[in-house]
Amino acid sequence: MKELIYQRTFLPAAEQFADRTAIIDGEYRATYRQHADRTLQLTKALGERLDLVRSDRYAVMALNSHEYFELYHAAFLGGAVINPLNLRLAGKELDYIIRDSGTEVIFADQFFANAISQALEASDEPNKVRQIVLIGDGDVPHDMKYDDLIDGVEIAEPDEPEEDDPVVLMYTGGTTGLPKGVLLDHRAEILNLYHVAMAFGFDEHSVNLVQTPMFHAASMGAILGTPMSGGTAVTMPLFDPAGAMALIEAHGVTQTVMVPTMIGMMLNHPEFTPERIASLEQLIYGASPMPAAILDRIMELLPDIDIIQGYGMTECSAILTILGAEEHRAGGPRLRSAGRAVPGVSLSIRDDDGNPVPRGETGEVWARGGNFMQRYWNKTEATEEVFEGGWYHTGDAGYLDPQGYLFLVDRVKDMIVSGGENVYSAEVESALSQHPAVAQVAVIGIPHDLWGEQVHAVVVLAEGAEATEEELQNFAKESIAGYKVPKSVEFRDEPLPLSGAMKVLKRELRAPYWEGQGRAVN
Repeated sequence: MKELIYQRTFLPAAEQFADRTAIIDGEYRATYRQHADRTLQLTKALGERLDLVRSDRYAVMALNSHEYFELYHAAFLGGAVINPLNLRLAGKELDYIIRDSGTEVIFADQFFANAISQALEASDEPNKVRQIVLIGDGDVPHDMKYDDLIDGVEIAEPDEPEEDDPVVLMYTGGTTGLPKGVLLDHRAEILNLYHVAMAFGFDEHSVNLVQTPMFHAASMGAILGTPMSGGTAVTMPLFDPAGAMALIEAHGVTQTVMVPTMIGMMLNHPEFTPERIASLEQLIYGASPMPAAILDRIMELLPDIDIIQGYGMTECSAILTILGAEEHRAGGPRLRSAGRAVPGVSLSIRDDDGNPVPRGETGEVWARGGNFMQRYWNKTEATEEVFEGGWYHTGDAGYLDPQGYLFLVDRVKDMIVSGGENVYSAEVESALSQHPAVAQVAVIGIPHDLWGEQVHAVVVLAEGAEATEEELQNFAKESIAGYKVPKSVEFRDEPLPLSGAMKVLKRELRAPYWEGQGRAVN
C-alpha cells in the first residue's frame, strides 16, 4: 500500500484547515480550501486544456508567487513533471534546458517571458514547446494567461500518482558547465519532506517566509511542508533585506530559510535591528558554507531563536544532514559541522580510490538513502559515475568525527593545491570573514609558475571600512596555517557575483586568471 505521495497529506490538510489562511502573496490571500480548489483546477487543466500527461514536462520561470505554489502542488497531484528554471538562466543555457528536458509548456511571468521567447527564437535547434502561459499580466509574448487556463475548470480529485512516478526535473545551477537535469520521484521528495518535518517541525501556528527562490531545492521544505500542516506561507517575490524585514514584521513570521549570503546582507543592512525580526522562532540556513563571523553574530543578536543548519544537494531532494538548535546553543567545535545524517541516510568518507578512510581523515563525502534522484536526465554515463559503488558521490570534501558529525572542508572542485599542499577555500573564507572590515569574501586558486596554484582572496569591504592586503593576511595568520593564508588579495567595490540561489559564482572569479592556461575553469 503506497503512502509516499503528497496527495495523502495535502488534500486532508485542505479539508482540516479549510478556512485558515494558506498563502499570503502581496495583496493576495487564499484559504486552504481556495488554494486546494485552484490547484485541483490547474491539475485538471494541464491535461484537458494543455494536453499534458503525467510523464510530460512543464517549465516554470517566475518570481515566487501563489501561482508557483499551485504549479508545484499540481505536479505533486500527478498533473505532470515540473521543471523549475533558474532565474539567472539566459540564452544558450535556457535554450539547452528547454530542449534537453523536452518541455512542452512554459509558465512565465512578465519578468521572464521575454527571456523565454528570445531564447526560443534565437535557437537553431528544434524544441517541443507548444504553449507559453503568462502568470499575471504584462505586455510580453504569450499564448494564453494562467487565470484563463484554470477558469471554469471542474474541481475534481485526480487519480493518485505512483510513488516512483517522476514529479520534479530540477536542473543544477550550471556553474561548472552545462546543467544536469535531476529527475526526482514522489518517493524521494516525500521521504525528504518527512526528514525535514522531523528536524524542523511544521504545525498550524507556523508562518513561513518563502524568500529563497522557488526554483531551488532549498525551498522545497516550505513548498511542501507548510501547506500540509495548517501553517501560513508568506511569499517574497525576490529577496532583498529591507523587504524581508518588513514582511517578517508585518506577518509575524516564525520560520524561514536563508542562505548565508542573505543572512549577511540582512545583518549588514542599515535598517536592521534585532527587534525587527523578533517574531522569528526558527532560522534555517544552508546551501553554502556559513562564515564563522556571520554565525557568531546572529547567535549573539538572537539568542532565543532556534538556528538549524541543513546540508544536502538537489540530487537528494535535498537534505542529508541536520545540525539542530540545541547543538547550536551548546557551541564548541561541532558548531562548525554540518550535523549528523538524518534518519534513513548513511554517510561514508572515501579516498580517491573509493576506499573508506578512518574517522577524522578527510576524503570525499559519499551518501545513500531513499531520498535520492532516479537519474540525471539523458545522462546515463554521468548517472552511473555519480552512483558508482551504490553510493552517491557528493563532490564535497569532509570528515566524520567519532560521534558521526560531518565536517565539510570544501567542494572538491574548489580545493586549491599549492606546492603539493591541499588548501580548502571554505576554511580560508571563514577566517577572513571574521575581520570586521570584511563584508564578502571568496577564496580561489590562481596560476603560479612554481607552486601550480596560489591562494587568492577576493574581498568586498563593508561600507565605510578600510583594510589593506597585509592587514588581512596578518589577521588570517592568527587562525590558519601560513601556507593557507592568501598570497594575494583583490579588493572589489561591487558585490561578488551570485547565482540565482545566492551562491558566489567562483567560476566567474577564476575565469580571468585561468584564461589561456590550458585548464578548464570549474
